[in-house]
Amino acid sequence: MELPVIALLCLMSFLAGFIDSIAGGGGLILLPSLLVAGIPPQLALGTNKLAGTCGTAMALLNFVKNGKVIWKLALVGVGFSIVGSTVGTKTILLCDQETTAKIIIALLPITAIITFLPKRQLKTTHHDLSQKDIYLFTPLICFAFGFYDGFFGPGTGTFLTFAFYAFLGLHLINASAITKVFNLSSNVGSLATFALADKVLYGIGIPIAVCNLAGGYLGSLLAIRKGHAFIQFFLLLVFGLLFVTLLHKVWRG
Repeated sequence: MELPVIALLCLMSFLAGFIDSIAGGGGLILLPSLLVAGIPPQLALGTNKLAGTCGTAMALLNFVKNGKVIWKLALVGVGFSIVGSTVGTKTILLCDQETTAKIIIALLPITAIITFLPKRQLKTTHHDLSQKDIYLFTPLICFAFGFYDGFFGPGTGTFLTFAFYAFLGLHLINASAITKVFNLSSNVGSLATFALADKVLYGIGIPIAVCNLAGGYLGSLLAIRKGHAFIQFFLLLVFGLLFVTLLHKVWRG
């Protein structure tokens, strides 16, 4: 692959890491870029997962260092996220992805409208969370979106962030942080599977992973410093990008 193409992929990977660290959805930038560059789909998925794992790990590290992760939720939800993803992956082998895309397209505008509705008091510490929030809503959210991640995938981080924001009333910074915990665990499992199947191009994957890591570092720092309004802007931006991408995919059949 020519150097200018690799340089462009590195730029796209940086942008993907930046957006993914704030609101999720970075794969909507990097994966199409890899495909346009002529990389076969399975290799593109595996190489994208390598970059995404590094970026998510760096973003999570920043959130952890700044005390934004609510660990009680993380410990309760990780197992449900993994199980949901496993069940979703097995289910997609029996189902049509086009049908799933149409369902997501129908739900996205509703979700975007909910974003603008008045919210209940934002919770910023684990002391504000009820037992129902921790032991009922968190497992349900993690299983549901873990299932979605394995079944279809695009925008999982965005949906998780929104779910913790809208249904548990978390501050968006904390919602973004807790999402990284679940994203990283699912990414590592997926990357290991791709690697064992020899579906990762390390010659391209390593440089774009470094750029994704840099984007994740900068994005998570800005999210922490700029706060709630900054994350909300990117959350809605990624929702729009996800909606247009899925609509285009279904329209083309």
